Amino acid sequence: MKREFIKFGTRQDRPRFFSERFREPLQGSVLDVGCDEAVLRDFVGADRYTGIDISDAADIRQNLMENGKLPFEDGQWDAVTCTDVLEHLENLHEIFEELVRVSGRHLLISLPNNWNSGRRQMQRGYGSIAHYGLPLDKPVDRHRWYFSLLEAKDFLEGQAKRHNLEIEEMVVLEKPRPAIARGYRRLRQPNLERYLNLYAHTIVAVYRKR
Repeated sequence: MKREFIKFGTRQDRPRFFSERFREPLQGSVLDVGCDEAVLRDFVGADRYTGIDISDAADIRQNLMENGKLPFEDGQWDAVTCTDVLEHLENLHEIFEELVRVSGRHLLISLPNNWNSGRRQMQRGYGSIAHYGLPLDKPVDRHRWYFSLLEAKDFLEGQAKRHNLEIEEMVVLEKPRPAIARGYRRLRQPNLERYLNLYAHTIVAVYRKR
């Protein structure tokens, strides 16, 4: 796994990063599954972009958890993206199969490291973890799965074997920190896998269909 340092501070930062960092696999027609506000459209171009989600900004509106069947032909899209979406869906395994089915060449998946988002709260013994907890009112959306970065890595690698996909690249993202801070963290956690479970925030897999 490669490790890179990036912080997503605004809604535009994540799709901008993916469009620039993974420019090569995002060539041709792009299907953005779980597109939210379809921000990626601004970076790859509306002429080759289609977003599907429950939001008003989507080109095709569909509740993916109520209906996991994507309304497209096999291999219809050159590239399919699904970034930080699967953890919101109870039927993520079904959706993953659909992502593979409709992609013609590349598939780009990112998953968050939920251990990172809850690390400080659990260490301190108070506070709530983003996207989880027990709110008084039913939330519009929330995470359905709680997993570490290494669990996400094993899932992504396992799906590659299951669907006969080639992993072109796997990248772990960590927030930028001064070298002295990273060094102190590594002293406390010399095992790299444990370190990543605590401090990396996202893992990205770029697949190519064989």
